[in-house]
Amino acid sequence: MLFSLPPQILIILVFCLIFALTFHEFGHAYTAHLCGDDTAKWAGRMSLNPLVHLDLFGSLMVLIAGFGYARPVPVNPNNYRIRNSDFYIASAGPLMNLLLGVVAAVLHGILAQINLTVLAGVPLLELLKLFIFINFNLFLFNLIPLGPLDGNSVFPYFLPSALRMRFQHWNYRYGSYALIGLVLLSIVLPGFSAFSWITSISLSMTNGLL
Repeated sequence: MLFSLPPQILIILVFCLIFALTFHEFGHAYTAHLCGDDTAKWAGRMSLNPLVHLDLFGSLMVLIAGFGYARPVPVNPNNYRIRNSDFYIASAGPLMNLLLGVVAAVLHGILAQINLTVLAGVPLLELLKLFIFINFNLFLFNLIPLGPLDGNSVFPYFLPSALRMRFQHWNYRYGSYALIGLVLLSIVLPGFSAFSWITSISLSMTNGLL
């Protein structure tokens, strides 16, 4: 689907994804810093420079599967000074994408109000709409409680303690395999998409704000 897009839209999409993923990882790193762990800071990851965050395979997955990931931010739980730090750090990335989407929606409304739709040949409103959708998509996708996704450290905190430990043990052993299996099935099986609900909700959120 991505390769069928016009080249100019594909370029805009790539820049939107890079921007969104960079702020996502920065959110993790900065929140870890606030929680007392400067591992990411000393590794140069508390930065808005995309080059320190992007992962080659994760970036290629964007073109192959329609979604991808950046390099995980390193943390050391032994440095945490705040209770439930892993919950706050994991939540920070998706919440950063949610915030970016909302801010872009406000900017979209302002530009539409003053009728500034194109600047230097760039369709601003379409660019912002795509940026909003991408950020909402990343917000929801990363909250899936499987494998290394942020939801793995967020979802368990809403479970009773006994069930939380069972889930974390299961996810540690099988979560990554389950996630990879869903991704592969979504790629190879025509008409099947394990993550179509993310697209639907992201579109609804985007259209609801515009």
